[in-house]
Amino acid sequence: QVQLVESGGGLVQTGGSLRLSCAASGRTSASGRTFSIYVMGWFRQAPGKEREFVATISRIGSSRIADLLQDRFTISRDNAKNTVYLQMNSLKSDDTAVYYCAAADSFGPATRVFTTAVAYDYWGQGTQVTVSS
Repeated sequence: QVQLVESGGGLVQTGGSLRLSCAASGRTSASGRTFSIYVMGWFRQAPGKEREFVATISRIGSSRIADLLQDRFTISRDNAKNTVYLQMNSLKSDDTAVYYCAAADSFGPATRVFTTAVAYDYWGQGTQVTVSS
């Protein structure tokens, strides 16, 4: 199993920035696969709303951000540290949500990314981000 632990959430004022981190540990029991083989993603869920895609990054660093967030959010990864990051700038009250990190076991092309939650095999517990005006 892969364990994912998010951090970096908190309370921030409108227009502020936060950087979320997601540290991965453990490995699949069968093959000993390491962090670098996983497609990583960030999702968020606001109260009363469905979980929505935020960002994803491939094994080799190519990424995709949700259309409405492209000008404010970026995703990156450091395979040496088994960590994926979500940089969020110019935060708005609509960004208030629990942010979840996810990992997908991928055997396909190294540039593959996933934008749907069902594609992911492992999830963190989430970290709360609250943007106040």
